[in-house]
Amino acid sequence: MESSSKGLLTQVTQFWNILDDLAESNPESYKKFIQQQLKDGQQLCAAPEPHLCLQTRILKPKEKMLFVNLCLWKRIPAPQSTTHPVPLSVGRPEDMSETSDVYTVIDVAYHPDVLQAAEKDQMKKDQLIRMAMKCIEEQLQFTLSNSYHITKFRIKGSVHRMKQNLMGIQTDPTDLREKMRKELTLEQIRSSTVSNSDQFPQLLLPKDQVSSKTRCLIEEISSTEIEVEMKTPAYELKIVADQNEKPLKIELKVELPGINSVSFCDLSVSEDDLLIEVSEKYRLHLNLPEPVDTEMTTAKFIKEKATLIVTMPLV
Repeated sequence: MESSSKGLLTQVTQFWNILDDLAESNPESYKKFIQQQLKDGQQLCAAPEPHLCLQTRILKPKEKMLFVNLCLWKRIPAPQSTTHPVPLSVGRPEDMSETSDVYTVIDVAYHPDVLQAAEKDQMKKDQLIRMAMKCIEEQLQFTLSNSYHITKFRIKGSVHRMKQNLMGIQTDPTDLREKMRKELTLEQIRSSTVSNSDQFPQLLLPKDQVSSKTRCLIEEISSTEIEVEMKTPAYELKIVADQNEKPLKIELKVELPGINSVSFCDLSVSEDDLLIEVSEKYRLHLNLPEPVDTEMTTAKFIKEKATLIVTMPLV
């Protein structure tokens, strides 16, 4: 143990000496290196974002409806070339229910470039969906139906739940710094020499973390999950009708004391439910009384009253 500690101390000393030498001999190269680490650090902190949701069925071990959220996540590496495997990350399955319907939701994340490129090519999109379904089968020992369809909504469940599932909740920035410090090896620093000043080490995913075999899973990067108790805000929900008493839209007013900007609000609306979350403060999940048009839904924030107004036209 003592020799191991001495070896680590020696390596850390060498680490700082190499950085000091680089800063002194080539300040421009040192500056580029630090800027690259800051940029990569931002990428490590980036949260996954919803892209599309598909519906299929689990056939075995127990038949059940399945929703798969395909998400964009910068922490997932892009494939090295068109001949290399496409990395992705599969989250834990979560069972949910609406009235008497019980279904499972699974989140799958790809690098943003992968999913965005597939939007222009229906065949590529289908291949990515089939790959996600195959990985779910292999990793979770499920048998899925071969058929699927893409839903009108981008995500099933809340955005907050999806983020927590894939990445956990990062509460202490020192945890992130420790992770970055561990993954930045001495060899990576040595590789950033003056003779190759335009090439800087990749901090986020060392090569040994991505399987070179024909697999479609990557090592999951997650931070410590800590449950945060969130309050249910006061709200008013009403159906607005026309002169003939025909229902036209649903209007929701939510009071959010202490919030002074809409940027703090995370709103997710599906055809039959709505979720509003304000980080570590408020959470409101409602089942809507009538199906709504998600594409025509609008939201505005009245700063003076700290009130969010969501208008949802009926289908």
